[in-house]
Amino acid sequence: MGLARSGVAAARALLARGEQVVAVDRGSPAEVPDFVEAHVQTDGLAQLAGARAIVKSPGVPREAPVIARARARGMPVLGELELGWRLLPNEFVAVTGTNGKTTTVELLGHIHREAGLPVAVAGNVGTAVSGLAGELDEDATVVCEASSFQLEDTLEFAPDGAVLLNVESDHLDRHGTLEDYLAAKLQVFARQGNDDVAVFPFDLEVDDLGGCARRVPFGPRGELDDRAGHLWWDEEPLIAHDEIRLRGAHNRANAAAAAAIALARGIDRDAVRTGLRTFAGVEHRLEEVARIGDVLFVNDSKATNVASTLVALASFPRDVRVHLILGGQGKGQSFAPLRDTAFATYLIGEDAARIGSEVGGEQCGDLATAVQRARAAATAGDVVLLSPACASFDQFADYEARGRAFKALVSTGPKSG
Repeated sequence: MGLARSGVAAARALLARGEQVVAVDRGSPAEVPDFVEAHVQTDGLAQLAGARAIVKSPGVPREAPVIARARARGMPVLGELELGWRLLPNEFVAVTGTNGKTTTVELLGHIHREAGLPVAVAGNVGTAVSGLAGELDEDATVVCEASSFQLEDTLEFAPDGAVLLNVESDHLDRHGTLEDYLAAKLQVFARQGNDDVAVFPFDLEVDDLGGCARRVPFGPRGELDDRAGHLWWDEEPLIAHDEIRLRGAHNRANAAAAAAIALARGIDRDAVRTGLRTFAGVEHRLEEVARIGDVLFVNDSKATNVASTLVALASFPRDVRVHLILGGQGKGQSFAPLRDTAFATYLIGEDAARIGSEVGGEQCGDLATAVQRARAAATAGDVVLLSPACASFDQFADYEARGRAFKALVSTGPKSG
């Protein structure tokens, strides 16, 4: 069910095993694969009769009629993450959390490479997990970004290493409550065994993570401690805050989590330290695009919730005037915490009017207009920040397309602030 990137990868992996595969999508995908029997613009109920199991893409809601009927019949319903994990014999590290997943996964991949260890990075950051089946040497570690949508569709998933970065209000339009959202995230730990590692924030207010893994808390007072201007491991300083290349306190937390899972799983501390010093970040996450007329343009299109935008804003000194481009599909969250956090706010997208009622700001409609107005208003020393706090699907294919559009608008506009 679902013919986006992960669904196509799942179909290929199953066909390679000799399975009979029927692919279904209720929409009209841009590219319909010709290597499999595919049905589009259908709810899948007609194709369910001959199936033994459903592999569900994360974008397909659990309440979809075909999923509800399959479960009522006792059919297995699993996500693409579960399928890919089952198909891979490799050591597997999963990273989840509201914010910072992509950065942390890519940082972990970088640390493995600094240590001379084979690694494959997968999940929402690019390659679908099932797309790695049959492609990797067995000694490579898979480091995978895992969303709440993917984790809620797991049945036996038990990664060798699991990381929960943080939990903030997000995807409540899908999960309904913060408690259900957290429960989905905690599936990353639920079936881990005694030889596995579970990394989580020291201040996480959860009575029981689930599973039986070794617990490794990170952050102030954690096993990977953060105090006195350093990250600490085994009661020795690992790295000073100002040596970590990533910007902002939130990225220091991401670095602490990455260091914790790497060190707990036996990676050399010198390689971890070097990785933290040299990793420059990822595209679309506080990506410095250009400095024009001494105005800094920053692409943070990956920020699809309020908490992520707040940490982006906090990464700039308080005396810097930030022109914030905000809006898109709001996902049921409150935007009130963003009131008075930026010097000026430019609103775009589907929920712009509602966001404006909670935050204020200038209604711009689309990204091009917002960039034009922010550029015109910004003066030397200011920052123009795209950090939308919203999903992108109202006006763009995904957050990556939104980020690329922002970068193109910056590069083609006037060259003075």
